[in-house]
Amino acid sequence: MTAEKVLAAARRELGTKESPANSNRVKYNTWYYGREVSGAAYPWCMAFVQWLFAQVGMKLPYLTASCSALLAWYKAHRPEQVVKDPRPGDVVIYSFGHTGVVEAVGAGTITAIEGNTSPGAAGSQSNGGMVCRRTRKTTTVTAYIRPDYKEEDEDMFDIDKLTDAEVLKLGQRLQTVMGRQSVGPKLAAELEEAKDRGITDGSNPGAFCTRAQAAVMTLRATKT
Repeated sequence: MTAEKVLAAARRELGTKESPANSNRVKYNTWYYGREVSGAAYPWCMAFVQWLFAQVGMKLPYLTASCSALLAWYKAHRPEQVVKDPRPGDVVIYSFGHTGVVEAVGAGTITAIEGNTSPGAAGSQSNGGMVCRRTRKTTTVTAYIRPDYKEEDEDMFDIDKLTDAEVLKLGQRLQTVMGRQSVGPKLAAELEEAKDRGITDGSNPGAFCTRAQAAVMTLRATKT
């Protein structure tokens, strides 16, 4: 799972509000507690972060609604994932008891998507009741937590770094897989005719052929 998928899910939530105002009654808390809750005992900035990762199939390893508890768990069990230099997709833990997911990094600032905050500086920053995009100074940050993101399949290997022997082995595997594929009804009749004329034996019908093989088959066809 990549950071961009988590951020895409977060962007879709921008503007979501608790209802009624100042109630902490919001779908992220309902998901976290398994029931509808409301009241001052249920702030939901961390519940929002937990919900985000769960929605994209990447639950955080420690389920909690507490910013300090999540940070303490990572420090105790995965200290290498508590980092100082932020990247998009990191979970940010602020010094004022708040959290969000880093979207962008600037010069001395980060922009994050946060739950239970306010759209501007006038409202509560850690209990504002809304999902907002906020830019804050890095001096307000206690730590960043880097989840276990995985690269997409296309990044699994660089084909340009394969040796000739590895490329040949990959080609042989492709030939084996493609060779099993049928030619389909539109070509079946002509394939049978080609077999009758000795152009091909009909085995591995979906396999690739080299230019040399194609030239030889054409030459054989002209001699029949």
